[in-house]
Amino acid sequence: MKNKLLLIVTFVLCGASSMAQFRKYSNEFLNIGAGARGLSMGNAQVASVADGSSGYWNPAGLVKVKEYPQLNLMHAEYFAGIGKYDFGSLAIPISGGKRTIGFSVLRFAVDDIPNTIFLVEPDGTINFENITTFSSADYAFLFSFAQQIKVKKKHDLNVGVNAKIIHRKAGDFATAWGFGFDAGIQYEAKKWRLGLMARDITTTFNAWSYTLDEKVREVFYLTQNDIPNRSTELTAPKLIAGGAYNFKLSKKVNLLAEANIDFTFDGRRNTIISSSAVSIDPKLGLEASVNNVFFVRAGINNFQKTLQDEDSTNTKKVWIYQPSVGAGFKISNVQIDYAFTNLANQSNPLYTHIFSLKLDLKKKTKK
Repeated sequence: MKNKLLLIVTFVLCGASSMAQFRKYSNEFLNIGAGARGLSMGNAQVASVADGSSGYWNPAGLVKVKEYPQLNLMHAEYFAGIGKYDFGSLAIPISGGKRTIGFSVLRFAVDDIPNTIFLVEPDGTINFENITTFSSADYAFLFSFAQQIKVKKKHDLNVGVNAKIIHRKAGDFATAWGFGFDAGIQYEAKKWRLGLMARDITTTFNAWSYTLDEKVREVFYLTQNDIPNRSTELTAPKLIAGGAYNFKLSKKVNLLAEANIDFTFDGRRNTIISSSAVSIDPKLGLEASVNNVFFVRAGINNFQKTLQDEDSTNTKKVWIYQPSVGAGFKISNVQIDYAFTNLANQSNPLYTHIFSLKLDLKKKTKK
C-alpha cells in the first residue's frame, strides 16, 4: 500500500513539474522581510530570531515564545503610498512551553496601476479617458509548528515547519492559488546560535487562472498579443544558513552579531557568487542592547555588481549593497521597533521608514 501511495504521489509531482516551470523571482514578495528588527539587521535573522516573527524567518525560533501568546504587527509603504506591505503574526505556546504554534499573514499590494488596454480607439486615435486603474495584491498565509529538543545542558535544538498558502490577484482578470512548505532548525550552545532554513522545500506551486471578456480578447487578438490561459509556475527551493554570536560587553550591554548566506537555485542572479546551478548572497547584521530594554541595530545585504557610471562609456563594474539601521525599546510587555532601510540599491535608492509592534498577551493578575 505504501509503495502504491508513493508511486501515485511521485506521478502527480512529476506531472505537475512537466506542466509547470521554475520562474526566477517567483513569489518574490516573500523575500522582503518581516518586522523592523529583521529589516534593520539586513535580513540576517535565521539563527537569532526568537519571537513571533519566526514564522517568517525560521519557524524553529517560535519555541522562544514560551510563557504568553505573542502578537506581531508591521506596516510599510513604498513609492509614496502606492505600494503597501503588511505583516501580522500570532504565536501561542503549548505543552508547557515546549511547543509553539503560529499563524502569520503577509500582504503586498500596489494600487492605481494604469490599465491601457483600451487606450487606442478602433480608428487609431488615442483616448486617455479610456485609461482605468486596478490593484494587484499578493497574500501569504503561514501555519507554523515548532518544538524544542534538549540535547544536553545549555545546548538546545529547535525545529520548526511551515505550511503556507499563497493567493495572488491582479484586478478582476487574473488570480492564482499556491501552496508549499518550509522547514527550519536552530542550535544553541552557550553564546553561539546556528540556524538553517529551507524555504519552499518541496517547491511552491502556483496555479494561475484568467477571466477576460470578449472586448479584451479582441484587443489582444488585434494587437497580436497572446491570450493568456491557465498556467502554472514553481518556486524553486531556497536554503538560508546562518550563525550568530552574543558578545557580553558588560553587565548591561550585549552585542549580537549574525551572518547569513542565501543559496538560491532558480538560475544565475546578480550576487557575489553566481552560476546557473546556485547563487550565493551574504547578509550581515548587528544588534546592541542595553538591559534588554533599548536596542540599536544595523545591517547590510543585497550585494550586487553594477556599472560605476551608467551615463558614460566606462564599463568598469563596482560592488554596491543595501544598508539599513534601526532602533527599538521595550516597556513591560510592549516592544516597538523601527527600521530605516533602502529597498532598492545604492544606484537607485528608495529609503523607507518601517515600524513594527510586538505585544506579549499577558493575563491580568487578580489583586
